[in-house]
Amino acid sequence: MIVHLVDGTYELFRYFLSPGAVFDRSTPPALRAVRGVVASILGMVEGGATHLGVATDHVIESFRNGLWPGYKTGEGMDPLLYAQFEPLEEALSALGVVVWPMVDFEADDALAAAAAVTAADARVEQVVICTPDKDLAQCVRGARVVQLDRRRGELRDEAGVLKKFGVMPASIPDWLALVGDSADGFPGLPGWGATSAATVLARYGHLERIPERAAEWDVSVRGAARLAATLAEQGEHARLFRTLATLRADAPIGTDVDALRWLGPRPSFAAWAERLGSPSLRDRAAKLAERERMES
Repeated sequence: MIVHLVDGTYELFRYFLSPGAVFDRSTPPALRAVRGVVASILGMVEGGATHLGVATDHVIESFRNGLWPGYKTGEGMDPLLYAQFEPLEEALSALGVVVWPMVDFEADDALAAAAAVTAADARVEQVVICTPDKDLAQCVRGARVVQLDRRRGELRDEAGVLKKFGVMPASIPDWLALVGDSADGFPGLPGWGATSAATVLARYGHLERIPERAAEWDVSVRGAARLAATLAEQGEHARLFRTLATLRADAPIGTDVDALRWLGPRPSFAAWAERLGSPSLRDRAAKLAERERMES
């Protein structure tokens, strides 16, 4: 079996910002992004997905906000978007999809935890993490746990991560620590860029393995002396940023592979289809549920 793990927060943002949503008159503005995500998940099932789960940021802030004052918050988020998180969780649950609404942790942590749990099951052929978020690249393992950017249709296995970032998945948190992540609100170290960080980490793997003096580096990097001095001076910050970038595979999701199998919508989904201004969603789900019963 193939397991699909979906970043519901990213999907909600994507459909909220979709130009097509402006012209959708059948769905109330307060639910248009929800409708887009629900229809998309239903489309995945129509396309053959059998086991899937969706993670959301039920609360934008997490334990990471207590570690770094500049870490991302919900400040500045469009209230119309923010108000759709809970309806999304409810609508997807009514569809019969497992949802992980994260509070102290983040949606990315739930995806990392679910990837670890499902990849450990010998029945699982592949785990597909559906998000373009570079944080999740750290979860990729060979061709067994891969990352999919559904919007662009790009699938990245371990070789794909190396090609894109210049480092192996295990070094992604270290790479982010040096480069920074503006989306998550931490700056990285001054002077360190994507290329210099990739070059050094491709050789040494992790921050603590990088020699303190540039003269001891056996890779050629422009401005090596300055970069080494910055890392030595701001090593504490770098290690903190790595902690922020490291996903928590121990996040509480309470789910095994069998629980992720889609068996059909709940009775409450009919009402949700009406609220979303799309009764056809109900009909599509019912048809898929009948197909599932026939194949079981």
